[in-house]
Amino acid sequence: MSRSSVIAPPVGALLRRYEDPGEPLSCERVTEGLLNRGYRLATTHGAYFLKHHLDGDHETIVRQHRATLRLQALGVPVAPPVADAHGDTVAVIGGHCYALHPWVDGRHRDGAHLSARQSRRLGSLLGHVHTCLERVMHRTERRADERKHESADPGETFTLIDELLALARSASPHDPFDTLAEHRLQERRALLERHADRRPPPASAGGWVHGDFHPLNLLYRGAEPAAIVDWDRLGVQPRAEEAVRAAAIFFVQPAGELELTKVRAYARAYRRAVGADPAELAAAVHRVWWERLNDFWILRWRYQLHDRRADPQFAAVSALAVWWTREYDAVREAFTA
Repeated sequence: MSRSSVIAPPVGALLRRYEDPGEPLSCERVTEGLLNRGYRLATTHGAYFLKHHLDGDHETIVRQHRATLRLQALGVPVAPPVADAHGDTVAVIGGHCYALHPWVDGRHRDGAHLSARQSRRLGSLLGHVHTCLERVMHRTERRADERKHESADPGETFTLIDELLALARSASPHDPFDTLAEHRLQERRALLERHADRRPPPASAGGWVHGDFHPLNLLYRGAEPAAIVDWDRLGVQPRAEEAVRAAAIFFVQPAGELELTKVRAYARAYRRAVGADPAELAAAVHRVWWERLNDFWILRWRYQLHDRRADPQFAAVSALAVWWTREYDAVREAFTA
């Protein structure tokens, strides 16, 4: 969706649903994503985070809200929505879904800004999230999400590589990003041809996970986590894979290498928190490595969706897949030792 077609949030109609929220002073956009848009809404009574859910799935949003309220009661740092005068947390206005959350002052911190102790704290936090989700999500809710998780089919990936290569080569003007994209696509095809026989089997559903645990969805106040936000991808997945996937985002360095000393501290703390054995983490490492080897989401955004917001991440992300393949045993050891 282009910026010109973005619908301004109906601040007045929204605030009228709440008991004495104050008069609106300003409403400034702070995030723009595929699943939602966010605004900092200031009123005479304070500040709120106004979230516009683009998918508009009312039932799913309510489930996410219910989960965060239960997690807060267990001590998980979250920012549950504010209920309106009727006790509802989702406002449907003009066919769009909105939710109001308390504003959380904090900053994002990636692995470069975390000490070894804070890396352990991060692993413990994600483990705490997973164990608490297992407690608060009802079995009926689990069955709705439970399924086998297939690994990427290299045959489909080869087809995608050919499509993306054609788009990168025909890009005009042809810039350094396009040149790097061509190189990485050809390099990845060669790696996949060499390792195609290592495709992992389907994984069991696992347990409830946040679904998108990364630095931009975790706010820190000082050295401590203040709030885990954006629960749009809450669902049932292999839990250890979320732990590996998160580490690959938090601890990736600009050159595309993982900071394995911090990964090791993080992974040990996570395993202790959830009671996972090394074999579970080893299987997760293999599946996420394979996922990264077959994943081209940034190039799909750029060339197929004409969305360049993720372009700055491409150099490190694409290099990581190559480095991880070369250092496969060292990465596995960091998660399992």
